[in-house]
Amino acid sequence: MFLGTHTPRLDEKGRLILPAKFRDALSKGLVVTKGQERCLVVWPTAEFTEYAQKLRTAAQTNANVRAYTRVFFSSAYDEQPDKQGRIGLPPALREYAGLDRDCVVVGADTRIEIWDAVAWDAYLAKSEPGFADLDGEVVPNF
Repeated sequence: MFLGTHTPRLDEKGRLILPAKFRDALSKGLVVTKGQERCLVVWPTAEFTEYAQKLRTAAQTNANVRAYTRVFFSSAYDEQPDKQGRIGLPPALREYAGLDRDCVVVGADTRIEIWDAVAWDAYLAKSEPGFADLDGEVVPNF
């Protein structure tokens, strides 16, 4: 399970140092792809495979399913962290998420999200005020 908020920076080669507490879970490989709200999503390879299998059950006759899977899979890259725990983020993904230097890495249960620091602050400013009211709507049987 990935938890917490971390603030690494991209280096001049577009590499991100993964938070130390996430490295073991991602050491066997990971997949990074576009996420919602213009962030990047990083999955351990096994979790990505499980999510991909769920997507395969969606009706391919649905235009939204086709559109989502096209963008999701076509923007996915497999990566292997180096010995320093760094991963390369391809230029197209950095551009999509607006990543320049200051980043926020957020633990999101089975995956992590990489945000531009300014975009993350704006997202929190918009989302946090209603957070407490969402639990009954989001968590089944709560």
